[in-house]
Amino acid sequence: MRKLSICWLLLLLCQFALAAGGSSVLPQHLRCEYLINPTGIDELKPRLSWTLKATDTTAFAQRQTAYCILVASSEEELKNNKGNLWSSGWINSADMQHIVYKGKPLESDKRYYWKVCVKDEKNMVSAWSPIAVWATGLLKRDDWKASWIGSDEVYRPGPTSNISYPWFRKTFELTGSPQTANIFVASVGYHEVYVNGYRVGEDVLAPAVTDHAKRARYVTYDIARFLKPGKNVIGLWLGTSWSIFGPYITPDKPNTPIVMAQANIYTGASNPLIIKTDDTWKTHPSPNMLLETWDFARLGGEQWDANKEISDWNTLSCNEQSWKQATVYHPQLILSAQMVEPNRVLTSIKPVSIEARADGSYRVDMGVNFAGWTSIKLKGQPGDKITFQYSEREQMDMTFNLHSAYIIGKEGKGTFKNRFNYSSGRWITIKGLSYKPSLDDIEGWLVRTNYESATSFKCSDSLQNWMYDRIRWTYENLSLGGYVVDCPQRERLGYGGDAHATCETGMFNYHLGAFYTKWLEDWRDVQGTESIVGNMYDTAFAHKAVMSGRYLHKGILPHTAPTFSGGGGPSWGGIVVSLPWYVYQQEGDKRILEKNFEMITLWLEFLDTQTKDNLLQRFGGKWDFLGDWLWPNATAEGMNNDSPQTLCLNNSYRVYNLRTAAKIARVLGNKAKAEEWEKKAKLAAAAIHNKFYNEGDDNYSDGSMANLAAALLAEIPPANIRPLVMKQLENDILVKYNGHIHVGITGGALLFKLLRDEGRDDLIYSMTSQTTYPSWGYMKANGATTIWEMWEKDLPGHSLLHSSYLYPGAWYINGVAGIRQDPSSGNGYRKFIVRPPHLQADQISWANTSYESSAGTIKTDWHRTGQQLVLKVTIPPNCTATIDMPEKVLMNGQVLKKKSAKGYELPAGSYILVSEP
Repeated sequence: MRKLSICWLLLLLCQFALAAGGSSVLPQHLRCEYLINPTGIDELKPRLSWTLKATDTTAFAQRQTAYCILVASSEEELKNNKGNLWSSGWINSADMQHIVYKGKPLESDKRYYWKVCVKDEKNMVSAWSPIAVWATGLLKRDDWKASWIGSDEVYRPGPTSNISYPWFRKTFELTGSPQTANIFVASVGYHEVYVNGYRVGEDVLAPAVTDHAKRARYVTYDIARFLKPGKNVIGLWLGTSWSIFGPYITPDKPNTPIVMAQANIYTGASNPLIIKTDDTWKTHPSPNMLLETWDFARLGGEQWDANKEISDWNTLSCNEQSWKQATVYHPQLILSAQMVEPNRVLTSIKPVSIEARADGSYRVDMGVNFAGWTSIKLKGQPGDKITFQYSEREQMDMTFNLHSAYIIGKEGKGTFKNRFNYSSGRWITIKGLSYKPSLDDIEGWLVRTNYESATSFKCSDSLQNWMYDRIRWTYENLSLGGYVVDCPQRERLGYGGDAHATCETGMFNYHLGAFYTKWLEDWRDVQGTESIVGNMYDTAFAHKAVMSGRYLHKGILPHTAPTFSGGGGPSWGGIVVSLPWYVYQQEGDKRILEKNFEMITLWLEFLDTQTKDNLLQRFGGKWDFLGDWLWPNATAEGMNNDSPQTLCLNNSYRVYNLRTAAKIARVLGNKAKAEEWEKKAKLAAAAIHNKFYNEGDDNYSDGSMANLAAALLAEIPPANIRPLVMKQLENDILVKYNGHIHVGITGGALLFKLLRDEGRDDLIYSMTSQTTYPSWGYMKANGATTIWEMWEKDLPGHSLLHSSYLYPGAWYINGVAGIRQDPSSGNGYRKFIVRPPHLQADQISWANTSYESSAGTIKTDWHRTGQQLVLKVTIPPNCTATIDMPEKVLMNGQVLKKKSAKGYELPAGSYILVSEP
């Protein structure tokens, strides 16, 4: 009764506020665990977030002083302002991110409707937000009644060992119309869901990529509208994909795609009708099959045989006489909800030309390098086999063995379209056609995780605009499956070292809270296993406790997740320290630090076991102690760089890990760990300085740009020497290398991080404005449409769509736009800094940016004429900004007074500021 009275009082207050002119703010953009209206989540204490919209965009200092959240079991209850599951009451707080649900315990397969209202700076109550919803999955293992099933066709490695993508179906009866019905589908391998012949949902290549040695993720689909009284049929279609990936092979799983699915159908009774996968399901090979395997540079494609089509395979009319009984399997896998956006078919790509060649083939130019799907309309004689080869390079028909095929059926026509694999490249070579296809016959699509864009950016420099656009396009092409791959065509591995080059670029340009939360769970899953380099199908090789005679410490990390394979070094595994900290800074997410603290601790303990006299020693095999990677001319110098300069860089990186971990420990209130790691960092920094510092040249080890950047970022130089080392780095960039960059993936990420933190926009601009080798401008001049793996183009074994050099993407927002999170704040962008770049008007004269931060949309629009700078800035409600500009700044013709040594502090609102020289 008391809660009901509170709800009615809230309603009256809202009505009164609206009648009196209303609150200065309105809650908007409601999210649950970073997601918009997520379905099938398994977080028992989900967190709710929102941002605020100003009701008067000409006003200032709007803020939130309190909030009230209602959660109800139905939309009708919530419309009547009844929070029968949780009514928070008024909470006096400005917080609007990651508010933990504190209502009745969550139940499986239920919908939770919620909304929020707030009080503003004058204690006026806002209108209610729009209604949002989240739905739970199956929260307990006992809730699952289904079994794992698959076909009896098992993959056996070999150059021509193809395997069919199997169909499964189950017919059942309903006595009435369903009120609600969800099907929960976990699969090892990709899946699609059909009900009564209709495809359910728009997701593709589901589920997200996961360590199938340990875990399977399930996806929830609402199927109520596809069901009807009487007979119904559910169909499942599986793709091989990651089910045959070598590192995921375990004795309890077959080397074939498998699925566990359960439909809970409510027709009015309190208990649902449960349709579950078991040995009563039927299976049949589909017309589609894997080509090649799923291995390094052999990720193949798919072949469609139109002669094997069964048009009604997923409908009631299908004749099941030739269908087999499904096989039940018993893998020991953790079941988790997919708490990240699904993969979707997005940007359409049209071909720009088709060349008829002398050998009878046709070469299609799609105009841009991309990873995704293609659709090609075909005609021919029954039985004709049409092949498609995909290439990144104009002079090669096929790169990295990416190819697909289509066999013409009796109708003499058909359409090839990807379903359970994807290609990557710009050119398609078509063989087997007797005619030249038209441009209208062919279409491509980008396929990626369906996160939202957060940022727009443009500036006066056309090369910088090209770089920004191509870096974003490259990032999008690398992020299929809930993690970032090194390249989508050769490996598809989630390298930790490459993540340094991409993660801040990603977070400054997209909404990636759920994405990186999921990827960090992948890293927790793989901890305790060394990377696998070699024959991925030697099951004795995978997941050994001892490899090459080395002891496997439980804190060790492979160099990729969730994929285990590949080479790397300390800065590959060390992403598990950096990435949670970066997410915390961007999002104010303390839970991500808590969830990963044990992994961080174990990783640093592993490094301790490899340390002597405060210095990290070389450990592992040939590919386990890489430092910088793919710097200019690296192949000629020896890319593994098994040398003292790598020892210096990796020691510096360990110190950077220790200092970052200490900050994390302090946020979590773990003073003892913070002090322990700070002490180790101090001792290691002194040991590195003593061993590697070159006093005469003010540099470290070999004096490379990478070692200088790593030492400075890790705070290795003593305070009195640091300016000298920084000056040496400046000299290297501007004089020694004539304004060019001379680092690779890891060294470059550390360099750009350092220079952004130091505000050295001039040095970054020097490197990003070059048009000769090595530079991004050199890529542009050589026809690049995506960012390359190496600074060199003409090495066919290397990718032209890669994660290597995406780190400028963060600078455009963090540097050129001047939007910087305030390090003194633990609330994401509730407090932030705007610092226009230290550039001359003849470098970049203007920039316009909109950035949807965790706290709301920040806008900066500046232009420079001579020494005068004009800045327009929009600070979202409930936020404050420190404007870091020259000493004398005018606002409305009046000199603005500094409120702190950092700059001019301003509350929410839109401002025009003018600096005077």
